[in-house]
Amino acid sequence: MERNVSSSLISTSPQTHLPLNNTADINATAKPFSVFDGCDNQVEGILFDLTVQSINVIVGIPANLLVIAILIRNRKEPTTSDIFLGCLAFMDVYFSAMTPFSFLNLYHWQSKDVWSALKFSYGVKDTSGPLFLSCICLDRFVAVLFPIRFGQVKHIMYRLSLSLLVFCLTFAYSAAKTVGNLPNFEKVFTYEMLAAFSWMVVCNASILWALKKSSRTGKNEMHPMKKKAFKTVLSILCIIVFNYLPPVALFPFEDIYSPDVFRCYVQPVGFAFLNISSTIQPLVYLCRLEKVPFFSDTCVKKCCTCIYPENKKTPPAQNPPA
Repeated sequence: MERNVSSSLISTSPQTHLPLNNTADINATAKPFSVFDGCDNQVEGILFDLTVQSINVIVGIPANLLVIAILIRNRKEPTTSDIFLGCLAFMDVYFSAMTPFSFLNLYHWQSKDVWSALKFSYGVKDTSGPLFLSCICLDRFVAVLFPIRFGQVKHIMYRLSLSLLVFCLTFAYSAAKTVGNLPNFEKVFTYEMLAAFSWMVVCNASILWALKKSSRTGKNEMHPMKKKAFKTVLSILCIIVFNYLPPVALFPFEDIYSPDVFRCYVQPVGFAFLNISSTIQPLVYLCRLEKVPFFSDTCVKKCCTCIYPENKKTPPAQNPPA
């Protein structure tokens, strides 16, 4: 299953004007080339996806670079998921940085080589996001539900090995997507999304249930560490539902739509929800921090109230500690 933008950007070599009498080789393939590949009168979906990718350039790239800078700054006191967060931010920066080339190739260059590079970046986005989020969910899942086992696998080498595996899978998928014309290859993305989405939802729901259950001990407040883990998992679950549910819900039912509707509307809109995660993920991470470097507390609170409305409220005074 190819992105609709892929069909829009597929380019051939510069058209050669054939002699008028050379009718033997002129058939249906001789129709004029269109950058929208049959969606000339149905460009709304494509423009919607490109608009979302523009948001990634304006907001997503700075936010992801800030996440990387914070992770490097806190490297002496890292959390176990930092390696996954850093890799995810790096991949999102790479994907977002390719958006200007997508615009140029769509409206100006129409180069097959540039499109191959863009296709590779789409493969990176399709795979790295779900897999690294799955790794973060796995890390939190083991930490909350199997704390003793988590202490045994806390060494960074386990996470480096898992990250290396994700990179290998990502590059293998992206290379295959770039080559194209592989039988039933489009089903790989559908199965990957279904598997990753199911795992992340079940995993995060289990963590939330375990944290809620463990907090019912007669105390009014959850343990600070558990509360932090609860917010982390809840924010990841929101990202998963918002960004990954639309393609998971739409793409398996391709046969319901006409080919034009699916190619020109369903695919680009579904991928737009997936693409905007390059902006949402770093913003959610930054809003969970107690202090964001280079920004004032007032600025951070104003930017984060839409994600955590409870920040607007000052908690009522509790009984003072003894």
